[in-house]
Amino acid sequence: MANDYYELPLKPLKLFNKHQIKYCDLKESIAHFIHLINTTHFGECRFDYSFGCAIWDVDFDNLRTSNSLKSKIVKSLNDSINKHETRLDNINVTVSIKQEESNDDINTNCIKKRVDISVKGMVKKTNEPFSYVEYFYIGPLSY
Repeated sequence: MANDYYELPLKPLKLFNKHQIKYCDLKESIAHFIHLINTTHFGECRFDYSFGCAIWDVDFDNLRTSNSLKSKIVKSLNDSINKHETRLDNINVTVSIKQEESNDDINTNCIKKRVDISVKGMVKKTNEPFSYVEYFYIGPLSY
């Protein structure tokens, strides 16, 4: 059980009722945790107000340039992942922001900012390389 990690989303009711729950390996667990950091707003976790990232802070920010949004997100993710994901070493976060046009229905075109996030590092326990890629659309946030 030392190498078993709970898969997200965690279903606590299954734990309490002693039903079978899903497990994942170490790399998947790290990826789930980074996704949790990415999708959590600062202050949302009452036990640790520093848990989360700044993507929520820039969700409707249309006044900043893509470069300033990018640097704010990179700094925020770097700080949060380094602080909270202690199973990784040599963490490198890269972010790119681009605009994409989407068709919500037949007559409506929307332009959203797409935030591509890449996290690379080294798993401390196994000394294996780790890579994680995810993207979000902001304004409003969706994934």
